[in-house]
Amino acid sequence: MPSPDDLVSVIVPTRDSARTLGACLESVRKQTWPDVEVIVVDARSTDATPDIARAHGRLLTLDSERSTARNAGAREARGAFVLFIDSDMVLDPRVVEDCVRLARAGSDAVVVPEVGVGEGFWSACRALEKACYVGDDDIEAARFTRRDLFLRVGGYDETLQVAGDDWDLHQRLVAAGARVARCPSVIRHDEGRLRLGHTARKKFYYGTTLRAYRRRHPAKARRQLRVLRPAFLRNWRLLARSPGRAAGLLVLKTVEFAAGGMGYAWALLGRGPR
Repeated sequence: MPSPDDLVSVIVPTRDSARTLGACLESVRKQTWPDVEVIVVDARSTDATPDIARAHGRLLTLDSERSTARNAGAREARGAFVLFIDSDMVLDPRVVEDCVRLARAGSDAVVVPEVGVGEGFWSACRALEKACYVGDDDIEAARFTRRDLFLRVGGYDETLQVAGDDWDLHQRLVAAGARVARCPSVIRHDEGRLRLGHTARKKFYYGTTLRAYRRRHPAKARRQLRVLRPAFLRNWRLLARSPGRAAGLLVLKTVEFAAGGMGYAWALLGRGPR
């Protein structure tokens, strides 16, 4: 049995995630760091998600949103470290090892950069967006941390659930004095075939849950929640090399901003979560 001091608990919330979960958990199995446990927290999926999860690790069933699921996984974790990923993410083989080595060198939490992958034009636009965010302290957030520190700061805020929960945790970790490092390896985020209608509906829902985050972090939220983020200006050369995708990115962010704004207004009118 691995020592708890070496063990990393990888926590994955799921809901009908069969399309991507197998590749996600296989990438965890192939990590160069040998001491890893997988905890899948499933929101009563109706597809093959539970079977895939059981084949790779422990399965918890909890009818909840993402933040509650992550916290439940962390409470069940046996490792000294926790790594939170989504079911549509694939880890480079050295992600866990790199994170542990950074922690052993004195870091308390680690940001793992994301690379966008997928099919079609809009997924390519999203990949360009994610490339602009690498190294951006306003957008990236730590997803690997010491478990005792995670529990001490209260874990993910379950009143936020899906909008800003990762940003909020990162800011509370920093406020608690955590030393944050950046991983040299990356996570590949599988967007599938991104469609404007689907992403608009998703951002509308996020908008209905955004009010609590904006009240808690007003200055930060003003920088994060805008169409033209500073990251795009800093990376203008990257955008200029792909003018078609850059134009598509502007359309994508405008649609998302509008949909999120409508969801936010819907909640203010008392029609959604506050």
